[in-house]
Amino acid sequence: MDSSGQAEASPASPTQPAGALRVHPLADRPGWQAAGEINLLTRSAWEETLHHLALSDEEACHLELSAITFVDVAGVSALAVTAQGLAEGRRIVLEEPPATLRRVLNMFWPDLPTVEVMAR
Repeated sequence: MDSSGQAEASPASPTQPAGALRVHPLADRPGWQAAGEINLLTRSAWEETLHHLALSDEEACHLELSAITFVDVAGVSALAVTAQGLAEGRRIVLEEPPATLRRVLNMFWPDLPTVEVMAR
């Protein structure tokens, strides 16, 4: 992340490659908004975002994911590992995650108490 909180792997420009991941801090609640793809090419930016989220002292950190167009299993795994490492009483609130992310979480981590999914 750079000093503005944006993932360095995704500079904001009109020539941004397809499949890039853009991550910005949320303005109205603790957490991050992510857009694009979570895959092998963007994994380091995703994991860096999760690392920053884990370091937060907020009880609930939000990940607004409505603009995520693809997430691979390793990206979901990184999320689950981060959630498993949270201190007692903390949680990650996933806002409008892609269906594939929800399915993979339910398949491999069905009872992960530190993840709350908010979907339409």
